[in-house]
Amino acid sequence: MSGSCLAKDYPLGACSPSGEPVILQRGGDAITAPAQRMPITVITGFWESGKAMLLNHILNNAQGLKVAVLVNQFGDIEMNAQRVVSEQNDRIELSNGCVYCTISGSLVDTVSWVIEHEDQVDYLVIETDELADPLSIVTTFRDAALKEIARLDSVLGVVNAETFGLPLLKHSVYVNQLIYSDVIVLDTTNLISADKVSAIEQDIHLLKSGAQILSCSLQSASHLPLLALLDVGLAESESYVPLEKEWSEKELSERELSKYFASAHFVSIPFCSDRPFDFTRFEHFLMEQLPENIFRAKGTLWFKDQPCRYLFQLTAGKRCNLSPDTHMPPSQNRLVFIGHKLNPLQLTQQLGNCLTGQSVSLLSS
Repeated sequence: MSGSCLAKDYPLGACSPSGEPVILQRGGDAITAPAQRMPITVITGFWESGKAMLLNHILNNAQGLKVAVLVNQFGDIEMNAQRVVSEQNDRIELSNGCVYCTISGSLVDTVSWVIEHEDQVDYLVIETDELADPLSIVTTFRDAALKEIARLDSVLGVVNAETFGLPLLKHSVYVNQLIYSDVIVLDTTNLISADKVSAIEQDIHLLKSGAQILSCSLQSASHLPLLALLDVGLAESESYVPLEKEWSEKELSERELSKYFASAHFVSIPFCSDRPFDFTRFEHFLMEQLPENIFRAKGTLWFKDQPCRYLFQLTAGKRCNLSPDTHMPPSQNRLVFIGHKLNPLQLTQQLGNCLTGQSVSLLSS
């Protein structure tokens, strides 16, 4: 790829005095062909989220950046037929040099093949299925073979602001797509009020406090720079562990300052105790007593007679993840439950009854 000029000297889409196109910039550095490893962005989103429009926006504004897009099948993509210069069974080349490729076999094999055989590909974008959990894609990049030739740059989650709400948040895949996204493209914000946009953004931030939210309309996304989408460097494949990435005492304490979401759709209930849990009681609570309208919980757990604390994660669909944290000794239980129309007193009583010692009833008085 040819050299580039500073972004401050030329606007996107302009040409340098030599007639060469201006390459995408970040500060003083251009997004250029990778010196060692291919940068990869994963795009995820539920049904009718706007993924196809986001892909078209990226490809239409590539401006000298040759992007390869991996999809499961060509029937899922939308493109201008006039831009297609060649088409094969598993490959479509566009007039700007960008290509679509279908994922055949394993993702590891397909990514490796594209990097090895596609000439001068600068950037790789992977579009997931509507019902795909991005965690399974992210963990693929821990593969030793991929780590040598590729790096995960970020996960982009596309959300339709018009359809955002409790019905979709009951789907575990939908929630996980929000949780595991580094950047969330909030589409169709032009169709709802500014107050509703603000409420949705606050709801999303409670699910994923560190997510960058880009509110826009992808139908007229000329103002949405690719610098906010590609080469953002928000996920490092070597150390990216989504369930552990969010664990921090600072985050838990911040969550405890507010029991309610600003939108009033959801309740966030904290629980803290200096007494350890009885594992059997806590397991009974999860299996038999957990309210149906809880769609997420997280925290650090202390079990009796256990030498280390445990990191706890519960997502929609009541899928639990419990992993030991050998770096920190147990000292207390700290949990946050997120759900719709929860009863804080009842939930606190049920958790209190999981602690070692005598069970109590907070509802008897």
